[in-house]
Amino acid sequence: MIGTWAHLLPTLLASFFASMVEFVEALTVILAVGAVRGWRAALSGAGAALAVLLVLVAVLGPALGEIPLGWVQLIVGALLLLFGMRWLRKASLRAAGIIPLHDEAAAFAKQTEALRGRGGVGAGFDQVGFAAAFQITMLEGIEVVFIVIAIGAGGVGLLAPACLGALAALAVVAALGVVVHRPLAQIPENTLKFLVGVLLSAFGAFWFGEGLGVAWPGGDWAIPALIAGFALVALITTRLGRLAPARASA
Repeated sequence: MIGTWAHLLPTLLASFFASMVEFVEALTVILAVGAVRGWRAALSGAGAALAVLLVLVAVLGPALGEIPLGWVQLIVGALLLLFGMRWLRKASLRAAGIIPLHDEAAAFAKQTEALRGRGGVGAGFDQVGFAAAFQITMLEGIEVVFIVIAIGAGGVGLLAPACLGALAALAVVAALGVVVHRPLAQIPENTLKFLVGVLLSAFGAFWFGEGLGVAWPGGDWAIPALIAGFALVALITTRLGRLAPARASA
């Protein structure tokens, strides 16, 4: 049972935090659409995209069961590792001050200005607002679908906690959006991306190794060890990145 939780809990957390990052970015545009074009267009566009994404998960999820687990772990592990390392690299560079942090408030202002420049809202159905909300929800949602399916494909019984983590993230972000009615600029997005990068990289390395037939010491307990290892290396790299400008100026 302990070994099972060592696998299930990181799966749920990885899906939750990764999905939260994507949903926060989608919420910024949806709020801009609602503020400028009206909430009917914003909510209908986002709702239509969510319906399409749910169909994708329902179709693609069970289809993975027809593929040999070893091949799924090998391919998905490699993709997760690359995806996680990309997020981890950007988060480390931002934390080190080498590239600027992502600003949701600035993104909201930019989206608002762009939507205002696309004509007024008529009495009928607002196609511009609907399309904007649909597009951003699909764009960010496809990444969530990939994450959920990839994380859930790593072993038997993991798709359910991966879906649960994504749905929990959607509920949290939606509830916060309803309460505050503004971009969630106070959420430490770069910290979330750092954490997600660590989790996805660890999962990717673990499943890629399993696909190659690697016998991990401790079985599922190798996952927390990999998470700790990736986190330590990333923190050291971030620290070295902060020190580099000081050494250069000296």
